[in-house]
Amino acid sequence: MTKNKKRILILAPHTDDGELGCGGTISRFAEEGNDVYYIAFSTAEQSLPPNFPSNTLEIEVKAATKVLGILPKNLVIFKHEVRKLNYIRQEILEELIKLRKDIQPSLIFLPSPNDLHQDHHTVSEEGIRAFKNSSILGYELLWNNISFNTQSFVILSEKHVNTKVKALMEYKSQHHRKYLTKEFITGWARTRGTQINADFAEAFEVVRWII
Repeated sequence: MTKNKKRILILAPHTDDGELGCGGTISRFAEEGNDVYYIAFSTAEQSLPPNFPSNTLEIEVKAATKVLGILPKNLVIFKHEVRKLNYIRQEILEELIKLRKDIQPSLIFLPSPNDLHQDHHTVSEEGIRAFKNSSILGYELLWNNISFNTQSFVILSEKHVNTKVKALMEYKSQHHRKYLTKEFITGWARTRGTQINADFAEAFEVVRWII
């Protein structure tokens, strides 16, 4: 696999979005020896539950991405204000263009273009703009999608799903979320696997595919 090593870039509007949308896929690609990069645009300090330090999500994303196999040097954390990314579109685009030059990824994962969350939608649009010459897959976050086109699948083993669950458990500040349970994450992966006669999978929208 080393001979065909790929550079894969995950764009996460907030810490945990990348793990939720494609954590199993990250685990598989890292295990196969690819270089995986993870960019978080907001640590969502304003959304933390009471009594958590302001840097909680920064600490948690470092732990979670390490579980998935992402090297610390491949993690980039911006601290833009949550729910206001749409106000700084040009700044985000310029950051993405710099990342494009520095990383030169062959495959980008970003939120589905059909994601309703304003921050997710902004990162999706600016990511597509910045990486218009690259292959791009959109990941799903069920609670934000009215529609989602399951056009591409990555087959996962139970080990990859368990690693995704383990990574998400690092987000102790987010344990109140209904979608952050082992039962939900495993069931979601099993559902997508059933669509392609596999035990587990993650599904993606094809934004652009270059062969």
